[in-house]
Amino acid sequence: MATLRALPSVHQLLEEPEARALLGTHGRPLVRFAVQQIIEEERGRGVVAEPGARWSAIERVIQELRRPRLRPVVNATGVILHTNLGRAPLAAAAAQAAAAIAGRYSTLEFDPRTGRRGRRHDLVGDLLRHLTGAEAAAVVNNCAAAVLLMLTALAKGKEVIVARGELVEIGGGFRMPDVMRLSGARMVEVGTTNRTRAEDYAAAITPRTAAIMKVHASNFQVIGFTESVDLKALAEIARQHKVLLLHDLGSGSLLETAPYGLAEEPRIQDSVRSGADLVACSGDKLLGGPQAGLLLGRAALVDRAMKHPLARAVRVDKLTLAALIATLDLYLTQSLTGLPVWDMLGASAESIAGRARGAAGHDGAGHRASARWRRGPAAPVARARTARHRANRGGAGPARSTHRAPR
Repeated sequence: MATLRALPSVHQLLEEPEARALLGTHGRPLVRFAVQQIIEEERGRGVVAEPGARWSAIERVIQELRRPRLRPVVNATGVILHTNLGRAPLAAAAAQAAAAIAGRYSTLEFDPRTGRRGRRHDLVGDLLRHLTGAEAAAVVNNCAAAVLLMLTALAKGKEVIVARGELVEIGGGFRMPDVMRLSGARMVEVGTTNRTRAEDYAAAITPRTAAIMKVHASNFQVIGFTESVDLKALAEIARQHKVLLLHDLGSGSLLETAPYGLAEEPRIQDSVRSGADLVACSGDKLLGGPQAGLLLGRAALVDRAMKHPLARAVRVDKLTLAALIATLDLYLTQSLTGLPVWDMLGASAESIAGRARGAAGHDGAGHRASARWRRGPAAPVARARTARHRANRGGAGPARSTHRAPR
């Protein structure tokens, strides 16, 4: 065992051939940091390592700092909209649009027609109005932010009525009562866990009531002896009492889900037509776009929300907007085969089996398949630990699976 006096200095190590090779690849500051860390570790242990072992340790420090954190994976969970795996894969057009705008200046907040400053959420306004029938639309960074913004801007210091059975918890432990409390609104619960009637809402309205809120239970179901009030009936109650009707729609689909063998999910345009004053939903679930929160409804209310100081804190960046615009354009032109989420939801059992064989590197007879089966570099495989999916297991027709994902 060598004494600590034999420890080389950082300067000495940086002059060695091994250091010169690392410097060319990783840069001097990072290599120096790794050298300093390993020298300190040796000093702390009171042991001088062999040169080869020391340089291996230095390289491990560098590689650990430089390893890719966000990596592509093969989703073998059976859950298409998997929150932990990034939810909806972007359409190729959306990914290309984001990449094209990433390294350049853009018209993010500049209106070339007037030469004046523009509003970034106006970039998607026309598209969303056309596709949903809403008077106005805006985009923030996720659905939870859209809900928080509309409650803060429209109901702070006032009462908001919500059914007990709709006090959902979304992904990461965020609960609707917590969001409501953070907004400054006072939550008024009505009904019971399994049954809420129209008269429950009407009886709870007071002069302090700002809104009725409907929350779509997109990540759980209550079945059996149940009763709830649909959006149209709530809209009538809200109009009679001159209060707002807010709808936290969650997933935010523009397409009918029943033809894909899935349970019916309310569409964004259905929510708007049913009389909701403001609708909040996600852009990265059934819509198939980037992470975003959409806020749609009456123009005066959308404008009021987007003028609130909180709107700046939850605004989206140019990459999100570029990807979202490209995604919405696919709906505009009905180019739905370009949307990976809907391609996967509509895939047949046979095509899924073929992809699985290809990923495994075997043909149908169990022989090794040729290299044409493999696309792209090898990626880690994510497998489900729990049965968090729903699938159509019927013999005929395509197999479908989806995840009622935590929001």
